[in-house]
Amino acid sequence: MKLHHVLWTTVIYVMGAGMALAQSLPTADPLDVGLSPQRLERVAGQIQKHVDEGRMAGAVVLVSRKGKVAYFEAIGQRDREASAPMQKDSIFRIYSMTKPVTSLAVMMLFERGHFLLSDPVSQYLPELGGLDVAVQQKDAETGEVTIENVPATQEITIQDLLRHTSGLTYGFFDQSPVDAMYLQKGVLSSDADLAETVAKLGDLPLKYQPGTKFEYSVSTDVLGRLVEVVSGQPLDKFFQEQIFEPLNMPDTAFHVAADKTDRLAQLYRANGDGSIVPGGSLVARDFTAPTKHFSGGGGLVSTATDYARFCQMMLNGGELDGVRLLGSQTVQWMTSDHLGDRPRSPLLRGYGFGLGFAVRPENGLVAFPGSKGDFFWGGAAGTGFFIDPAEELCAVLMIQNWMDQRYSAEFRGLVYQSIVD
Repeated sequence: MKLHHVLWTTVIYVMGAGMALAQSLPTADPLDVGLSPQRLERVAGQIQKHVDEGRMAGAVVLVSRKGKVAYFEAIGQRDREASAPMQKDSIFRIYSMTKPVTSLAVMMLFERGHFLLSDPVSQYLPELGGLDVAVQQKDAETGEVTIENVPATQEITIQDLLRHTSGLTYGFFDQSPVDAMYLQKGVLSSDADLAETVAKLGDLPLKYQPGTKFEYSVSTDVLGRLVEVVSGQPLDKFFQEQIFEPLNMPDTAFHVAADKTDRLAQLYRANGDGSIVPGGSLVARDFTAPTKHFSGGGGLVSTATDYARFCQMMLNGGELDGVRLLGSQTVQWMTSDHLGDRPRSPLLRGYGFGLGFAVRPENGLVAFPGSKGDFFWGGAAGTGFFIDPAEELCAVLMIQNWMDQRYSAEFRGLVYQSIVD
């Protein structure tokens, strides 16, 4: 064991240049933080298997425990068709992993006394006041479905937006009449700024009564507009000046800078036979061009190292490298369940939901390992992260497989099986 320990330490030093990409996050021999180096290699081995089978082009994985990066690997290719290898500093479209960042911004403003979470959002975004709720009526004889708009029984609160109980929807997860209206209205158009997006939502009915049900939605895009109105800054500037610069996240932004486009990973989609081909969503935008649509719900690009710094800040209770963005009690509040017994979609897979994160209520119940109180989220292109305070553990998986989340659960299992202390 001692000889192996020495050999692995030597490997760590050889990898030093790559580990430096972790933007000053300290590194550790896996054994020193209770992780088995042999078992950690199963992570790269399994990803390489998917690459070899043509199911994935490549990935970057980062595992940190007890505040130190213990595993950091790039596997496969950034762009398979161009034979460009994956690099540790490759840039990824993180889509809905933007939501925790927007939620952080909202809670920073909350801590500064700008609002209460119980406030109706219409106090700040009047377009969202006095909305109706679309109620479906089915004729018992003909089976015809009609829509009746009834007044909302309560206003959408800021807390509703953070926990996705606003009554808003997305437009593409369901085929309800309200979802169809979202598509017809172009709610997700990347040609609109956040003010225009909120104005569109103000012309549409809600899908559910506010506060009654978890429905994954454009709620976090609305929160992005709230940040703009309350702070007086466009969302991209607020993020840059108050989150990314303080946390030393230089590669996280709403588009890839011109001198970094050669680091952007190619996006892929399923081909129907388990293989992948280049391409993504019909609503996917060009992330190499500047945009005016600062989607708080899905607009960012980032790297594994940048996002690991965000995760470590949350794991530390709101602080990293002497920079504190939130109080520790606020972080604990955000990462507690805010749904209670409200109905929820299968998307949560046994989890509750806090203020921007899915939160595990018990050690069991879920079909992949973890601890009570762990929290996570992912993105539409297969990226994901999880944070486990009980194990002092956080991990980031970066891939680019459109609407393919199967690898996040597998990754989590491979990380947890490496814990040996």
